[in-house]
Parts: sequence; C-alpha cells; structure tokens
Amino acid sequence: MSTRVQPAKLLHSKWTAVTPLNREKHFIVTALIEPEPGAGLERITLEAVLTRRSFDLPWRELQDSSRWRQGWR
Repeated sequence: MSTRVQPAKLLHSKWTAVTPLNREKHFIVTALIEPEPGAGLERITLEAVLTRRSFDLPWRELQDSSRWRQGWR
C-alpha cells in the first residue's frame, strides 16, 4: 500500500518512521532537491527531530507506507 504524496507540498512536512532507528522516529522535510531548475523534484532532505541528523532520499520513498507515515504518531 502506498501513501499519496504531492511533491509541491513536501517542504516542512512531518513524517514518522514505522521502524525507528537510533531512537529517531519523527522527521521534517527540510529541503527539496532538484538536479536542475525546472527539472522536477528528485530527492528530499529529512532531518530527525531528536538528533538533528539529516539525510537525503528519493521523495517517492515516502509513499511506502511500510516505512513512512505522514504526520507525527
């Protein structure tokens, strides 16, 4: 099953990891990464609320409901 995600509304959205690692469960999208202006969104930067650790991943991975849930739960 997948979650509907609109790329234009991702910035500053909140996400919960279904299986937390290193006590990192809640995340905020802090950046949208386009390879070239106008080329379309490819990746995002997620920041863990607890540790402030950031990492990039393809934005479509947020649609995997077995790994991510929209909002903080």
